[in-house]
Amino acid sequence: MKDLNNRVAVVTGAGSGIGRTLAKALANKGCRLALSDVNELGLAETAAACHETEVRTYLLDVADRDAIYAHADQVVGDFGVVNLIINNAGVALNASVREMTDDDFKWVMDIDFWGVAHGTRAFLPHLIASGDGHVVNISSVFGLIGVPKQSAYNAAKFAVRGFTEALRQEMKLEKQPVAVSCVHPGGIRTNIANSARMGLSDNAETLRAGFDKLAMTTPEKAAATIVKGILKDESRILVGPDAWGIEALNRVLGASYQPLVERFSRKNLYI
Repeated sequence: MKDLNNRVAVVTGAGSGIGRTLAKALANKGCRLALSDVNELGLAETAAACHETEVRTYLLDVADRDAIYAHADQVVGDFGVVNLIINNAGVALNASVREMTDDDFKWVMDIDFWGVAHGTRAFLPHLIASGDGHVVNISSVFGLIGVPKQSAYNAAKFAVRGFTEALRQEMKLEKQPVAVSCVHPGGIRTNIANSARMGLSDNAETLRAGFDKLAMTTPEKAAATIVKGILKDESRILVGPDAWGIEALNRVLGASYQPLVERFSRKNLYI
């Protein structure tokens, strides 16, 4: 996919953050947009910012498998084709394995992993039928390394990475006309930290303020990097200098990266 003009792009979690800026970046490239979110007001604001192209909005909870499959059928019915799916909707949880509840763990996995997996599977037949499709799944730098108090988020994002990398190989081996990319953002200046669930022992405001200080990349820069990666058919799209650093740390040190993360976490997470 060397040109996005007049392609139909589906973006989940488009009501804010990276999803919103991705929608705007795709609109600037001439994409027709199918945007979804659970936040109706945020979704309407995103659609208004993409007024130069055809936009349709859909209320969608990606934790609902049946709703995702119905959404795929509805989008194809509305546009006639789908060329690009960006499974972006996500949530965060900061809690230790001992402290997090089953409900919190399920909440993260249902949205961050199953939302991606079901979104991919629901749209994949339509992407193949388009003759020139692309799956883009949003993982995280926490899909590259394990971090204390991020076990649920790690589990989901590592799963997204494995699922997506396997799918890319399958599409090539089966000679299907679908490219596949996995995105690993570092700290992005979005509202995800403010909407994250916290463990009972955490100082939520201090942790959120700490995340804001570590967020090195604007949503606009993140969206530009992702769109560039799509056009270059990159298998792994690293977003932000911290993402490149963490990927290099993992590659060079292997499992020996863990003491470094422990020292960082002692200062920044156990507060």
